[in-house]
Amino acid sequence: MKKFSKLLVANRGEIAVRIMRTARQMGYPTVAVYSVADKDALHVRSADESVCIGAAPAAESYLSVEKVIEAAKTSGADAIHPGYGFLSENAEFADACEAAKITFIGPPASAIRLMGSKRLAKIAMLENKVPCIPGYQGEEQDDQTLISEAEKIGLPLMIKAATGGGGRGMRLVFDSDNFKEQLTIARREALSAFGDDEMILERALIEPRHIEIQVFADRQGSVVYLGERDCSIQRRHQKIIEESPSPFIDDDLRTRMGIAAVNAARACNYVGAGTVEFLVDSSKAFYFLEMNTRLQVEHPVTEMITGQDLVQWQLRVADGQALPLRQDQIEYSGHAMEVRLYAEDPRQNFMPQAGKVLT
Repeated sequence: MKKFSKLLVANRGEIAVRIMRTARQMGYPTVAVYSVADKDALHVRSADESVCIGAAPAAESYLSVEKVIEAAKTSGADAIHPGYGFLSENAEFADACEAAKITFIGPPASAIRLMGSKRLAKIAMLENKVPCIPGYQGEEQDDQTLISEAEKIGLPLMIKAATGGGGRGMRLVFDSDNFKEQLTIARREALSAFGDDEMILERALIEPRHIEIQVFADRQGSVVYLGERDCSIQRRHQKIIEESPSPFIDDDLRTRMGIAAVNAARACNYVGAGTVEFLVDSSKAFYFLEMNTRLQVEHPVTEMITGQDLVQWQLRVADGQALPLRQDQIEYSGHAMEVRLYAEDPRQNFMPQAGKVLT
């Protein structure tokens, strides 16, 4: 007997349509949610039914836990797929789904909380023998402690917000005389963006490769990895190109990184789709960076080289089924790339700029 019979997709745009496509193939009726600004959007037309959840600002619609849960109850949806962004990595939302007896298509709230803190995640990784960049991830956060720890780590070093991402609350320090100033700026950014000014310090890796490993876990205790995605080409800490297989990774390194990623997932009792990110230096030593507790924007790259539908895997695992494949059954074929298009003006130092593309 299936654990759920109707799926609400708590998102919009491309990812909502993509989830609905697989859900329809698997026989699940779908429910779209939308703000008043999105009433004519494709994801609304793609669903079997739809529910308006509020005004255009995301805080009043797509980011409202209460409104999304109420939409599920109103429509009779007994499962929610959060997609990516919005509520996808919100532990309180996962808890709210459980309290409402709605299946959350994602990992346990405890895993989201753990991996949502770079400090706690790094502690857990070190305890489970996952390679980490040398640094400081302690509870003491006063200036003198951080200055002292920075001296132990040496230069160059990275100051990072313990929560959040996207380059905010992050500063690269080459001169110890600038450390305190950069710490103040990073704290201010982190507090403004994430409501938390807790910091970690790490030895800086200069021009590393940024490699992420797709992992999947079921409730029966099986965990597998589905190859890597190389997202080293970035600007302003934002990915531009993702590709797989990585031109930098050989079979031995791929296996070792895959095993480390599986260990990372096991360390937080993970269930479902996740991505473990690593930095790799020029000697091909690799270090844990973070774990994204959701389906990645770039998951189609992995789907293209494995021939697997990762949303189908998500729905099967959420239904209590075992993973479709064992590790030794996962095969790779071909080469895939995903390129992000940024609305920027090259005549103004590539500053973000909205508007119509005319040429």
